[in-house]
Amino acid sequence: MKKSPWRVLAAASMVTATLCYIVALYSFGLDGKSVCQRDYIEYWAAGKQLVRGANPYDPAAILRLQRAAGLDRNEPKISFSPPVAFFLLVPLSLVSAKTGLILWMLLLLGCFSASIWLLWLINGRPDSRFHLFGYLFAPALACLSFAQIGIFLLLGIVLFLYLHNSRPFLAGAVLLPCVMKPHLFLPCAIALLFWVASRKAYRVLAGFLAALAISCALTTYLDSHVWSQYFQMMNNGVALNIYAPTLCSTARLLFSRNVVWTEFILEAAACCWAPWYFWTRRNRWSWMDHGLLVLLIAAMCAPYGWFFDETMLFPAVLAGVYRAVDSGRSLLPIGLIAGAALIELIAGVYLTTPFYLWTTPAWLIWYLYATGRIGARSGQARSDAAIGG
Repeated sequence: MKKSPWRVLAAASMVTATLCYIVALYSFGLDGKSVCQRDYIEYWAAGKQLVRGANPYDPAAILRLQRAAGLDRNEPKISFSPPVAFFLLVPLSLVSAKTGLILWMLLLLGCFSASIWLLWLINGRPDSRFHLFGYLFAPALACLSFAQIGIFLLLGIVLFLYLHNSRPFLAGAVLLPCVMKPHLFLPCAIALLFWVASRKAYRVLAGFLAALAISCALTTYLDSHVWSQYFQMMNNGVALNIYAPTLCSTARLLFSRNVVWTEFILEAAACCWAPWYFWTRRNRWSWMDHGLLVLLIAAMCAPYGWFFDETMLFPAVLAGVYRAVDSGRSLLPIGLIAGAALIELIAGVYLTTPFYLWTTPAWLIWYLYATGRIGARSGQARSDAAIGG
């Protein structure tokens, strides 16, 4: 059915008004201190360093830049991401920290809205408006609040789901943002490699490698020593000494704080499980079903991660909603889970506390329930779920 031009104009006016409101809000409501409270400031400072050909991981130089921008503490905020896509941060160096944050937030909002719209398309354009639940998804709101890159991870995943059948080369290329937090995706990467080999979908791998090569080349052009600087920073062990509310990090803290390798046990187990899970389902593999389960397992078993990183799990949460509706299952569990997470975030519970340990297992349990893998209504349903899962 052809859309009314007045409806299109009204929608465009609403979007424009929203963007103007956001720009005005940040323009008049931000000062240097509030800008530096967001994780965005570490990307801005890294971009400043790169454009000078300097070390984006240098604590002293980063601290000077951030203090000049309004940071009121004596410890710099440094990104622990590998430098594979750091060249994308260079545009931030061309503007002030405050202006850069406004542009950064608009970009995040645009990418998030695009992800929600694409998920609606991927799920068959249902008449329901469950996809709009994404605007109340607590991890995404936390991601926007801290101006984190989790929304770029979400967009990369959604674009891959949308393109992997029709445009495999591009589908591989759009996974590039995921490499900025590789520890969240290792089981998924292994399943993807087995899928590529099984389906001979080498254009997906070629697209990813091409994007990775171009990205690394551009970053290295800006700073020829960036990789040695990154490994030097990681060898200092700063990242491993920061507590993150994950199951692995908590287990290490409780039982063997000084034994670093214990933090990687669950991820190693997930990396061993992923190829078996793919191989036993290779003939009927679906990224919108099996792949989303691997994504949930990967997030739960990650050795290091934060609540806002769980933004990337929204495709699985939403797919579970549609599957539950189709099978007549109750939406009460996801309402309770999502509501509790949102209340916790609004109440101001610090993201560095163990109070967010429950969220990744909860998203996983919801998906297992919604897809019939647990809680089946009959023995036959359980059998069918086991065979199809």
